[in-house]
Amino acid sequence: MKKTWLLGLGFFSISLTWALYNAFVPLFLDNYLTSAALIGFMMTIDNYFAMFLQPWIGHRSDKTQTKYGRRMPYLLIGMPLAAVFATIIPLHTGLVTLVLFMMLMNLSMSLFRAPTVALMPDITPEKNRTRANGVINFMGGVGSVLAFGVGSILYGIGSYVPFLFAGIIMLASMFVLKAVIKEPVLLESHPDAKPASPPVRIKDQLDKTTLFILGAIFFWFVAYQGVEALFTLYGTKHAGMTDGEASFSLTFFSLAFLIFALPSGWLGAKFGKKKIIMIGVCGLFLVFGSVVFVDSILLLRALLIIGGIFWACININSYPWIISTGREESIGTRTGIYYFVSSLAAIVSPPLLGWVIDVFGYQALFISASVGLLLALCCLFGASSEERTAGNGPLDKTPIAVD
Repeated sequence: MKKTWLLGLGFFSISLTWALYNAFVPLFLDNYLTSAALIGFMMTIDNYFAMFLQPWIGHRSDKTQTKYGRRMPYLLIGMPLAAVFATIIPLHTGLVTLVLFMMLMNLSMSLFRAPTVALMPDITPEKNRTRANGVINFMGGVGSVLAFGVGSILYGIGSYVPFLFAGIIMLASMFVLKAVIKEPVLLESHPDAKPASPPVRIKDQLDKTTLFILGAIFFWFVAYQGVEALFTLYGTKHAGMTDGEASFSLTFFSLAFLIFALPSGWLGAKFGKKKIIMIGVCGLFLVFGSVVFVDSILLLRALLIIGGIFWACININSYPWIISTGREESIGTRTGIYYFVSSLAAIVSPPLLGWVIDVFGYQALFISASVGLLLALCCLFGASSEERTAGNGPLDKTPIAVD
């Protein structure tokens, strides 16, 4: 578990950097672009890499054999590049250089994100992977909270300071991981291992229940991703906040999610994943719908705290649910489908909700997010809560879920 906590530094630095990116880059783009839809589109660049480049990089890392291991070379190349390009984003001289630095940072992050995810099961015994997953998600949550909290203070000193902070943290994390994590150079199959099962076909996994669950996942990520990407603009242009106040307000949502992550998993195990997810969707629908009528920053932040609790009920239980409704042999395939759908939602949501803002004004942000949650709820009614995992292994032997 000590190595798991240290490996969590990789996810800590990733979450920290992305949170700062999502909070402040829209403000940079707003200096050059007048369309919220176009700004929203520019904020989806990372998700295109997530859909297409990261799976290929992860596959390549499986075949990589070096004296540093299979995954570490990608970290040693990608993390320094990402640190440099994240640091120079605020130093842009115009729209062209801003977009160029954004693209280079996103490309660099894609070089090591999938290998970092794969590194956890490489070094963690199968029986400990559930606890390792919890530790790593906790570390990622701490990174987001720190980004929104400390980042807003650093932004007040200078727009470049939070990004310099992120770059330093990423480099420090890389040195710690290199010093502590010693992955195997060659992973050989156990001589007594059973023959591999026939490959799982994707179309066989898309039964009625799975399709309804994936529909729900798509719609609630549309709601969440749109709010996350455009909230700083909403706060500054509609709620009368300063740049720092708007980004700091997101801290309350992330902190509530972090605190309630473990309890929501316990509730899902005790009362059923679908039931807790439905409570979360209904609750977040009410929270987002209420934000429209709130003028007070204090009350808005209180609602964000409640919203973070309900989002934990949704997000912590959704991945285990999509896995538990299929065969144990299909875990990898269903994981890939899960991340494809969530990445697709992240691509669609910011420009879609940005277009809605362009047409109806910033008050429409939380209205349209509420509609997304209502559609997710409709999909949940069509999904069966049946769990039909086959095989002798428990579900806690599933691979890590990083959101």
